[in-house]
Amino acid sequence: MATLIKDKFEAWQKEAQARFDQLKSNEEELNKIFIELYGLQGELDYKIDDKEISVSTYFDSKDDIPESLKDSKFVKTKENSIKSLISYAVGCMFGRYSLDEEGLVFAGGDFDMSRYIKFKPDKDNILLITDDEYYQDDESDIMTKFIEFVSVVYGKETLEENLEYISDVLPGSGTSRSKIRKYFVSKFYADHMKTYKKRPIYWQFDSGKANGMKALVYLHRYDENLLGHLRTDYIAKLNQAYNSRIELRESQKLATSNAGEAARYEKEIQKINKQLKELRTFDEKVGHLALKKISLDLDDGVVVNYNKLQRDPDTGEKYAILTKGVKEL
Repeated sequence: MATLIKDKFEAWQKEAQARFDQLKSNEEELNKIFIELYGLQGELDYKIDDKEISVSTYFDSKDDIPESLKDSKFVKTKENSIKSLISYAVGCMFGRYSLDEEGLVFAGGDFDMSRYIKFKPDKDNILLITDDEYYQDDESDIMTKFIEFVSVVYGKETLEENLEYISDVLPGSGTSRSKIRKYFVSKFYADHMKTYKKRPIYWQFDSGKANGMKALVYLHRYDENLLGHLRTDYIAKLNQAYNSRIELRESQKLATSNAGEAARYEKEIQKINKQLKELRTFDEKVGHLALKKISLDLDDGVVVNYNKLQRDPDTGEKYAILTKGVKEL
C-alpha cells in the first residue's frame, strides 16, 4: 500500500514526543518519592529540565526547537531523519540491511542474495555516483537504485511526493531528483564519515575535484577482484558515457542558432572533458592496484585497510583512489 514519508515522520514525531513526556513524568515522580522519603522537600526540586531527558525528540527544523531543548544532544530534526533514511537505503542497496529481516543482516562472511526478496542489493557491490543522469534504468547508478528503494518501500503511486519531501531538506535548487543526486555527489560521504567518526563502512572511490569518477562500495563485501571489476566494467562504461554526451552536445551546438544554448552546450562539453582527463588518470591508478590483487582483513580495522588498498604492496607507493578523511598511517 502506498504511503507518504511525510505521514510516517509526523507519526514518529508524535510517538517520540509521547515517549519523551512519559519518561519525564516517570523521572519526576521518582524524584518526588525520593524527596519525600528522605525529607528533602525544602532542599531539592523534583522537576527536571527538558534537556536532561535522554530520549530523542523530532522537529521539522531547527527553528521549531523550543528554548528548553536548544542545548539537548537528543534533539533531532526532519533533516536528520531524512539523511538517516538515505543512509539506511544505501545500506539496503549493499545488503547490509534487508527489508525482509530486522537488524544487521550482512557484515562479513558469505553473502547470501536469497535473504533479500522485496529489494535486491547491488550484485557487484559498486554504486556509481554521477553528477548527471548518464544511464537509463541502470541499477549501478545510485540515484536509480535509490528511486527503486523509495518505490518499493512506500509505493510507486506516492513516489514523486516522497522524492519532493526528501529533497526539501537537502541543499541546492532544482528538481527533487537533481537535488538528491547532488547530495550523493557532494554531501552524502561527508555525512557518512561524520556518523562513523571517520571510520566509514562504505568507501568512496574518488578521482578528484572534477568529479570524473565517484563510486561507493561496502567494505564488508570487498574482495581482491573488485578493483579490476571497477576498472573494466565501471570506469570503461563511464568513459563511454562521457564521450557519448560530448558527441550529443557537439551536434546540438552545431544545430542551434540560439547563442545562449550554444554557450550552455560548450560549457558542459568543457566540464566533461575535464572529467574525462581526470578519469584517465584515475584509471591508471586503479589499473596498477588492480593487478596487485590486494586483499583486506576486516580485523585490521578501517585505518589500516583504507591505507592498504591505496598502496602498492611491493613498493609502498601510494595511489590515492579513495576520498580523503580517514587517518593516514
